[in-house]
Amino acid sequence: MNGVFLDYTSLDKQDLDMQALRAAFDALTLYPLTSADVLLERVADAEVIITNKVVINAETIRQCPQLKLILISATGTNNVDLAEARARGIVVCNCQAYGTSAVAQHTLMLMLNLATSFLSYQRAIQQGEWQKSTQFCLLDAPIVELAGKTLGIVGYGELGQAVARLAEAFGMQIRIAALPGRPADESRIPFAALLPQVDFLSLHCPLTEDTHHLISHAELDAMKPGAFLLNCARGGIVDEQALAQALREGKIAGAATDVLSVEPPKEGNVLLDASIPNLIVTPHNAWGSVDARQRIVDQLLENVEAFKQGQPIRQVN
Repeated sequence: MNGVFLDYTSLDKQDLDMQALRAAFDALTLYPLTSADVLLERVADAEVIITNKVVINAETIRQCPQLKLILISATGTNNVDLAEARARGIVVCNCQAYGTSAVAQHTLMLMLNLATSFLSYQRAIQQGEWQKSTQFCLLDAPIVELAGKTLGIVGYGELGQAVARLAEAFGMQIRIAALPGRPADESRIPFAALLPQVDFLSLHCPLTEDTHHLISHAELDAMKPGAFLLNCARGGIVDEQALAQALREGKIAGAATDVLSVEPPKEGNVLLDASIPNLIVTPHNAWGSVDARQRIVDQLLENVEAFKQGQPIRQVN
């Protein structure tokens, strides 16, 4: 089979082993990036298309008479017209659960940074505050322990459960929210009732109509003044204007987000204002450990080999 990988630099930073994946094809052409104006010429004769974020719409699929398989080097499938692929007998497979450990680790990293006021102390050292201190230590910013604190988790799938396991190792108490539209029970607390109970609130749910702006003014007002918010899910789950205002007004103690509503934020974003206190923003890289990215390559290979055997795995259409 001949294949094309349309945006491999979204995955490989020259630190992954691609040899086995290449060997699975008679020919595999790797393109760092692919823009819409050259897409058709690159995929016209392909039997296999590998894409991360490049859009493969119905018209593109119709222009590929040899196409048999589309591999998505991510979990999300919104960049591929699954209905058109199904209608034409083209199998679509994605990658799954590759970043669980990386995202859980990143979440705890953000939590620890917030709890220890790490960035404040780093800035203090860089500005010479420790060097001028009359004491042996600086204690100008609050430091709290995770032990004994309550962590609320919104979205208790594989990621939420992984975060809970790490948090429990720090001695935290775990509370799980019932997602909007879903029933509460003994194991899941109604979302509104959970908010005032938690010291940390960590989001791991998908972005849907029900979860869009799940966290806005009312929800931030309901949280403790000493509480922290973490978002390693999707940017649209949090009303960014409301969060910026809440942090400026001291309604919550701090927040950290790995995601924004528009990525990359080429037109700016309210949360990128450096004057917002106690806010950490990372560039949607929680998933991106070398281990996680290598797992994607390995899953792409598994998906190709399974398709060759007539038994597709991770098929999404």
